[in-house]
Amino acid sequence: MKNLEQIKVLSFDADGTLWDFIKVMKHSLKYVLEAIQEIDPESASLLDIDKMIRIRNKVANDLRGIIINLEEIRLRAFRETLQVIKRPNDELAKYLNEVYLKHRFEDIELYEDVLPTLNSLKKKYTLGILSNGNSYPELCGLDEMFQFTVFSQDYGIEKPDSLIFEVALKEANCTKQQIIHIGDSLESDIAGANNAGIQCVWLNREEKKNTTNLRINYEITSLSELLDFL
Repeated sequence: MKNLEQIKVLSFDADGTLWDFIKVMKHSLKYVLEAIQEIDPESASLLDIDKMIRIRNKVANDLRGIIINLEEIRLRAFRETLQVIKRPNDELAKYLNEVYLKHRFEDIELYEDVLPTLNSLKKKYTLGILSNGNSYPELCGLDEMFQFTVFSQDYGIEKPDSLIFEVALKEANCTKQQIIHIGDSLESDIAGANNAGIQCVWLNREEKKNTTNLRINYEITSLSELLDFL
């Protein structure tokens, strides 16, 4: 185990680490479906939340490596959704995107362990966000919590690419030995930290089995466990 006394900076993933992204997404899509219902009940009957998620995932996969801006991907997904049910309407797609984004950001519910833990840690450490998502702290009521934010769509690089971690090091003005990254995804957070040569903490809230060969410095099931060893 490396020396934790050198650590000055903590970078956090956002979606899935600070809040339940799937819950937020489904909650927001419920309002989208209600909006379609008001405008075109017949079209709404051809859709459900899971179908909209499948369409969005297909669009995102088709655009992988081409478009990284998540708001643009979501807009294109709504366009495709309306195409699938044979109701193409670009203005409606834009409206649905606005409805989605409003609830996507305004209705985020933090995990219960987030605020108490971050409030304790910020007294000693520089805190930052390093995310492949698009949940900017100022949109989620956390604008006073983090000293730096690094979002993949702003740089055209996604975790687990080590280059996005290099950006975080510059933003935090620290060395690899002075930062530790905390995230819930083995594929992006832990693999990315491994690629970048920095320490990492796997937040495994659901106590999943690790079937990878990735190097995990610490594994926790609650964010509050950070306080036990930092």
